[in-house]
Amino acid sequence: MNVKLWIIFSLLFLSFFIINSCSQRNDDFSIWIGGSPEEVDFWEKVINDFNAKYDCNLILVSQPTYTDQRKQSLIISLEGKQPNPDLFLMDVVWINQFIQSDWLELLTGFAEKSKFQTEPFFKRVLNLVDKYDNKLFALPVFMDVALLYYRTDLIDQPPETWGQLKELSLRIQKEQRKTNDSFDGFVWQGAQYEGLVCSFLEFIASNGGSILQNDSVKINSKENEAALQFMQNLIHKYKISPENTYTEMKEEEVRREFQNGNALFERNWTYAWQLHNSDDSNVKGKVGMKILPHFNRHKSVSTLGGWHIGMSKYSDNKEKAWKFIKYVTSYEVQKNMVLTIGWNPGRKDVYDDEELNKKLPHLKTLKYVFDNTVSRPTVPYYAQISEVIQRNVNNCLANKISPSDALKEIEIEMKNIIKIYGEK
Repeated sequence: MNVKLWIIFSLLFLSFFIINSCSQRNDDFSIWIGGSPEEVDFWEKVINDFNAKYDCNLILVSQPTYTDQRKQSLIISLEGKQPNPDLFLMDVVWINQFIQSDWLELLTGFAEKSKFQTEPFFKRVLNLVDKYDNKLFALPVFMDVALLYYRTDLIDQPPETWGQLKELSLRIQKEQRKTNDSFDGFVWQGAQYEGLVCSFLEFIASNGGSILQNDSVKINSKENEAALQFMQNLIHKYKISPENTYTEMKEEEVRREFQNGNALFERNWTYAWQLHNSDDSNVKGKVGMKILPHFNRHKSVSTLGGWHIGMSKYSDNKEKAWKFIKYVTSYEVQKNMVLTIGWNPGRKDVYDDEELNKKLPHLKTLKYVFDNTVSRPTVPYYAQISEVIQRNVNNCLANKISPSDALKEIEIEMKNIIKIYGEK
């Protein structure tokens, strides 16, 4: 979307909200939520149930479907110090920017006053994302991680290491291509977009590498070079990932390829599980799920995704807003969220629910994966860093530059970004 159209969209969105606000009652407060029509329908029911239970008047204001547009509409309101919205959902990579911009109300005091317990949540997730300086600013509503999907009818045991995945892919791909020329060993997200950063982070972290450590650039390392070389080799040397990995492969392109029966392994988020097992899927009943592989002498990791709830510092209904935060992160609502819409709860204890485990046995796998997640850099200038990584890693996957040169260029550009933003 070009800048002019985006400005027009933003003004129309805010104008609608201002006009709508004029007809609201004095005790109304609002939450801004976007997503698909099905997601918004779910949220309307949650909010209606909350209002009925607590005699409140929480109003849902529907944001755009696309993540970037949702973020921009929030920034416009928060920069303007508007009292609305009182509450909003944040993509996991926004939270640090919102904290650093002083837009989020500190939740620690509310939690202590109401004796709210954070023990049921994933400690690692809270520390990575929701806390800053050991103070609580947000809570996870639903979370996401990437997993390895595999064909249970074609292999007996899924791989533990990337090397094992390569060998299995080479063997099975050769066999399958006797009858299916379109069959690939491994499909994953390699196009130039945010999903590539997630894939890249998983490869390097599973080889002991990292992007940043204590705000110091650690991108140009032997561990990262070896991991990036492997990513490039998957396409050009081993040829078990298709050529369009770096031009077209995003979440849905990857999912469709696997679901059509044209791949042995797939890297994708948890949403793909239900779709793979739907009635119109070519692989229904033939799909397994496990944590992503790792390189020798290292451990498996998965990039953390998901949406967290925060309260605006400029809200004039903070006590009511906190009541809804407690409600939406309660055991009962989180369990219902799994059963109704299939989202992964932010609470760790829900994964031990007997009823859920009978219906959704893969929850046990997810609980382990969430304890072994890695977050993208939690810095306020993450968007700039992401663009640099996307561009250079994608050029490497396209065989335009070597892994060594790609990492050197990323390091140079990242250091310049940090210098511009005044970090040490």
